[in-house]
Amino acid sequence: MNDNPTLLDWTDNLVRGLGVTLLVTVLGTALMIVVSVLLGLMARSTKLAVRGFARVVIEFFRGTSLPIQLWWLFFALPLLGIKFDPLFVGVLAFGLNYGAYGAEVVRGSIEAVPKPQWEAAIALNLSPAQRMRRVIWPQATALMIPSMNNLFIQLLKSTPLLYTISLVDLMNMGEAFRFAGGDQTVMYLALMVIYFVLAYAVTMVSNVAEVAAKAKLGRHEGIRSVFRLRKPTPEEVPAP
Repeated sequence: MNDNPTLLDWTDNLVRGLGVTLLVTVLGTALMIVVSVLLGLMARSTKLAVRGFARVVIEFFRGTSLPIQLWWLFFALPLLGIKFDPLFVGVLAFGLNYGAYGAEVVRGSIEAVPKPQWEAAIALNLSPAQRMRRVIWPQATALMIPSMNNLFIQLLKSTPLLYTISLVDLMNMGEAFRFAGGDQTVMYLALMVIYFVLAYAVTMVSNVAEVAAKAKLGRHEGIRSVFRLRKPTPEEVPAP
């Protein structure tokens, strides 16, 4: 009698693992957006101390490896008497790491708004906060969404690292299936399909957000543009 589990037998386990993966992805993405906006705006501050602090934080989290940050929070901090729940550690590490990259996207998108728009806002005698909120930020948002979408997907694809800090996520359930004697070829194929579907869903949501942001600027593209194959924007083309 063959006691090795099948993919169908493992469905409930995969669903539980998927729930953890989605939870960390959603919370990590929310934290990433907050960190991106805060650091991105601080990096443009006229105050040297604020701008310097932002640059140090951005470069630190961009310059150190995500796994090292994750493991330091989970394994090293307890040695100092500070211990966090694994779920909190995953959300914090992903949010800070990808938030640092997102901060550069925010800063660059703001600076990419055409200079005449800044001049027009000044000519209208708007305060700096009003210029940013009413004129610059709506245009910068439409510019930053495609690049931020790339970071959202990268964050999602980094969730298998949660396996290393004992979180029972989707990857952990897949590995448990293999250790239980299941067909690893079938399981890894299933995991690839699941991650692809999730990544595509993230892209669709980002496309909807981009269309909505452009519509607010009077550039109506229609809902069909969400599914349309498009050329990459300059921000999405990797540097040679």
